[in-house]
Amino acid sequence: MTDIRVPAQAQIVIVGGGIVGASVAYHLSLRGVTDVVLLERNSLTSGTTWHAAGLVAQLRATHNMTRLAAYSGELYEQLETDGYPTGFKRTGSIAVAADHERLEELVRGADMARCFGVDVQPVSVEELASHWPLLHTDDLVGGVWVPRDGQTSPVDTTMALANAAKANGVRIIEDVEVLDLLADGDVARCVSYRDRRAGADAEPAEITADAVVTCAGLWSRHLAAKAGVSLPLHGCEHFYLVTEPVDGLPPGAPTLRDPGSNTYFKEEGNRILVGFFEPVAKPIDSTELPDKPFLELDEDWEHLAPVIESAFHRLPVLGETGIRLFFNGPESFTPDDAYLLGETPELRRHFCAAGFNSVGIQSAGGAGRVLADWIVDGHPPMDLADVDVRRFHPFQGTRRYTRDRSAETLGLLYEMHWPFRQKDTARGARRSPLHDRLVAAGACMGEATGWERPNWFAPSPSEARYSYTYRRQNWFDHAAAEHRATREAVALFDQTSFSKFEVAGRDAASALNRICANDVDVDPGTTVYGPWLNERGGIEADLTVTRLAEDRFLVVTSVATQTRDFDWLTRHLPADANVVATDVTSAYAVLGLMGPNSRAVLQQVTDADLSAGAFPFGAARRIDLGYAHAWALRLTYVGELGWELYIPTELAVHAFDALAEAGTGHGLELAGYHAMNGLRLEKAYRHWGHDITDEDTPIEAGLTFTCAFDKPRGFIGRDAVLAQQEAGVERRLVQFKLDDPEPLLYHDEPIWRDGELVGHTTSGMYGHTVGAALGMGYVSHPIDMLRSEVLEATFEIQVNGERYPATASYRPFYDPANDRIHER
Repeated sequence: MTDIRVPAQAQIVIVGGGIVGASVAYHLSLRGVTDVVLLERNSLTSGTTWHAAGLVAQLRATHNMTRLAAYSGELYEQLETDGYPTGFKRTGSIAVAADHERLEELVRGADMARCFGVDVQPVSVEELASHWPLLHTDDLVGGVWVPRDGQTSPVDTTMALANAAKANGVRIIEDVEVLDLLADGDVARCVSYRDRRAGADAEPAEITADAVVTCAGLWSRHLAAKAGVSLPLHGCEHFYLVTEPVDGLPPGAPTLRDPGSNTYFKEEGNRILVGFFEPVAKPIDSTELPDKPFLELDEDWEHLAPVIESAFHRLPVLGETGIRLFFNGPESFTPDDAYLLGETPELRRHFCAAGFNSVGIQSAGGAGRVLADWIVDGHPPMDLADVDVRRFHPFQGTRRYTRDRSAETLGLLYEMHWPFRQKDTARGARRSPLHDRLVAAGACMGEATGWERPNWFAPSPSEARYSYTYRRQNWFDHAAAEHRATREAVALFDQTSFSKFEVAGRDAASALNRICANDVDVDPGTTVYGPWLNERGGIEADLTVTRLAEDRFLVVTSVATQTRDFDWLTRHLPADANVVATDVTSAYAVLGLMGPNSRAVLQQVTDADLSAGAFPFGAARRIDLGYAHAWALRLTYVGELGWELYIPTELAVHAFDALAEAGTGHGLELAGYHAMNGLRLEKAYRHWGHDITDEDTPIEAGLTFTCAFDKPRGFIGRDAVLAQQEAGVERRLVQFKLDDPEPLLYHDEPIWRDGELVGHTTSGMYGHTVGAALGMGYVSHPIDMLRSEVLEATFEIQVNGERYPATASYRPFYDPANDRIHER
């Protein structure tokens, strides 16, 4: 590897020679792309791969992440068979629970795994002890057994991938330091490098490429930043220890995870490796680290004392065994514990695979495969929203933000993954102008893409904090009151976090109409709902478009997809068109005034005619609102008469105060996003990222009505949707209501049809009007089964290991005729 010359150009340049970079190179070669150069500044694996524990678990937090992790195990196993030694072995794993809430988390995970084809078995304490005889079990209540989880050698596996890639023609060159990413405009052009093999005085040189892939681990953020690219990750010190030989330790013992103690245990040559995910980690920036391979950091027994004590409790034999190695090495962590993958929005043809949150070994195989497909095909091969680098706002890539958040995210890997759990660190940066008003009114804030948003309202600010459980949480009754106020009187929602784009210019209408599946070439003052589709017919975005003037449109989309959707928009505007897109998210606050009394409240603060004849559903008008002017859009995401009010940010507090005062005689209540979620599920309104993704089509999702097939020039994805319409579908999105009012639905609960597993829920929430938990989910069925026949069956939803009868429907469980929305 060391005598290869760095070429002047290559089709693909990969930066970083850890297991992820090697996997990307290998999978590119499988796709027939062999003009690939991988540059590593030191030796392969010498960054963080070399000190990884080598755990290869299958089950992850979501369906698609589980698919990728399961593939990694299969790949490492196959490489071994093909003559590229990896050291992979199927040891299995167990996870233990010391309380019933933790056990429910594990059992719900086992339920989810069944949907994804992963064998996860809830087991008794006795069976746990049979897998790990040294385990202290007196305080355990149960756990799960995953028989096909495995372990691998991180170094051997990386070398296997690298050698297989080399055999296919990939060039891998060590001791070449990449200095910078260079671009032509907003397109990656080349990298500059220094060939360390030529000595310390070697001059920088360049290698041009059609695409550059940054796989430089925790060093990725600083390298990308030189090209103006935000990669939100930060380093943390990550600890494990290895014991002296242990008597009675079964060879090949399964991985043991005790998440309640923030520890995992691995048998390693008759020794025990004990790894830690302590609740408060020690951040360390890559700029603070010396430039040398196989880096080890200082010991810190004091920092680890509490979790070491917990480890000794779970395996008492540790207290009788010597410590052979105390290891501390750097790892990279992201703000949400999911890695960064894909093409960066700031720099096209620049791809990243970094920030693997200490699960890089189990993720590398799958991540490398899908990123290679993305590079070759120009689009992701599956729904990768969980890890898409475009899920973050640029401010979340700043050094201080990532440093503060990483201290928490390391430990969250083993903390309870409660429904609606909120992170505690790096909060408060992105606020609505109404923030202080809402907090004073008792708002309990949640976070979405850095925004502080009211999830629910407590009777007083001092009570506005979560008490987590899988059962009804402490806000349940408060959200129910907000829900009822929306249905029976009027509620005021702060929806300022909506992402908002203005599209303007002489060609704005034709350009947008090509991107939108629905017809947005409508009269000014009209709002249109509909998706943006990809060429495969998958739903890339779910949004509204309002025509403000002949040459001006307002696009409103989700808080979570601001970067992603703006990137999609700007990439698909014709380069030769007279049109420009501007992100105006910060320009407007948004107030949602919803409920049967909303017209009466709004009429008190405006002179505009709000009657149904003058202001029908879907209309948009510029109105006066107290002293302010605002765009009023007659829309709803809760299924009631109402308006979304777009107010200049500096006038938002005044407008809020005016509406609050006007609502005093009409039963107005402040409401949050938990109430909104239940309200929208009663109306079967889809949520992008859960109920619809870029793998789901309008036909499968029941949104064919949003596709204007006959409009001039068509739309992106039209041919694919029409082809599917002709061929038929094998899955449909269905609404469910549990017959028993007690259980709660969240997402990923198994769906059973006549005793057969046919899918899983995509989202869930309690519907206080219908008095039961509601969910949505795709039901698989034969392609020739009629739409009506899908529902002619007995349905059950599995919750915490138990099946509950459920009523299935294509229509909403509340106001299916939409009479409330069109109320006159």
